[in-house]
Formats: sequence, structure tokens, C-alpha cells
Amino acid sequence: MYVITVEFTIHTQHLGAFMPLMQENARVSRESERGCLRFDLCRDPARPQCVFLYEVYDDRAAFEAHLATPHFKAFDAAAKAMVANKAVRALELVNS
Repeated sequence: MYVITVEFTIHTQHLGAFMPLMQENARVSRESERGCLRFDLCRDPARPQCVFLYEVYDDRAAFEAHLATPHFKAFDAAAKAMVANKAVRALELVNS
């Protein structure tokens, strides 16, 4: 399985707009993408501008398909200016 983690730092003034966009992107990914097995949205209560994603896909092809979906493209375009920093890691799930 293919694991993606993303750590966002969101401009504080955009948190109220960013979180619903991210929640919708995660929901649609889980519900409509066959290869998306998990899409967790996490936030640090002590640092609410830090948002962490944990996503699990069948394989890299499923993740690439996710990036090509209309809902992801819409999210990415809408959220781009809200993000101060973004760090993405691709990992291999060793055991489940």
C-alpha cells in the first residue's frame, strides 16, 4: 500500500475557509475513489494552523488518479493561497 502524509501550515486568517474545503476533499476522496483506503484529517489543538493528512491508497497509481480528480483540482486551486507551507511524504506501508 502507498501512504501519503501531508503537513500544512495554514495562514491563520484562512483557517475558517481552509478546513471545510479540506474536509470535503477528504470525504469525497474516501467515498468516491476506489483506490483510496483511508484519508484522515488531523489538527494539532495547540497549533491549529498545523494540519496533517494521513492517506492510504492501494498503490501509487491510485494516488496519481486522486491528483487527477476534479474534486482534488478544485480543492488545490481554492486552497493554494491559504497555505503558508506544505510538506508531502510518500511512504510504503510495511504492515497493517
